[in-house]
Amino acid sequence: MTIPAFRPDRPAERRDTADPVPWRLIAITDDLRDGRDGLVARAAAAVRGGVTMVQLRLKHTDPRTLLGVARALVEAVPVPVIVNDRADLALAAGAAGVHLGADDVPVAAIRRIAPPGFLIGASVGSDSEAETAGGADYAGIGPVYRSRSKLDAGAAIGLVEFTRLAERAGLPAVAIGGITADTAGAAIAAGAAGVAVIAAIFASPEPEASARALRRAIDRALAPADRVPGDPGDAHRPPEHRPPERRPATES
Repeated sequence: MTIPAFRPDRPAERRDTADPVPWRLIAITDDLRDGRDGLVARAAAAVRGGVTMVQLRLKHTDPRTLLGVARALVEAVPVPVIVNDRADLALAAGAAGVHLGADDVPVAAIRRIAPPGFLIGASVGSDSEAETAGGADYAGIGPVYRSRSKLDAGAAIGLVEFTRLAERAGLPAVAIGGITADTAGAAIAAGAAGVAVIAAIFASPEPEASARALRRAIDRALAPADRVPGDPGDAHRPPEHRPPERRPATES
């Protein structure tokens, strides 16, 4: 049975509202301190601020609860939702894909059973992990800086090592680990196709504003190289997702 990555029959999941580069700004969930509805509301606010994909990561949550949250997110936000580690739950929830860690089922194994269009992200923090990421749609590389959210993430690798691992992986590289609005631009300049954050959005009292600041930093760093094949341009994006308008200088 094929389960599509997007559900066009649902108003919240129309393709024309999705960014052409879904991993441009990934918001990774933190916890259920405010319940399922609270988490979904924070995710929706982050999407209004410019988040292009939501990654459901709840390490200490039972599978039944995780499935319920995944389904709620898929219904609520107009961007792809991916599930951390659990491809089975992602498929059951009708999510867009899965993000796999080094100790999870290999990318190649999931690719063989996944439906067409199913997104797969792979964590990369070493040469060996870069080699096994083949077949993924993107590589999440880090931690670039010290992470406040993932205490088991290991030592920060820095931007130079990020660039080297990105070249080794040969995939669109997403910078993760300690990324903020102040450092997102440097990650893009180091070759990142996007950034993924946890605390910078989900620990913020104003996730929409925090997401907007991150998206603004990313768009500024990417311009004018922000166009990719098939990118419909800013005219087809919601106004809040567009980079600041540039006005031509006037002669004095």
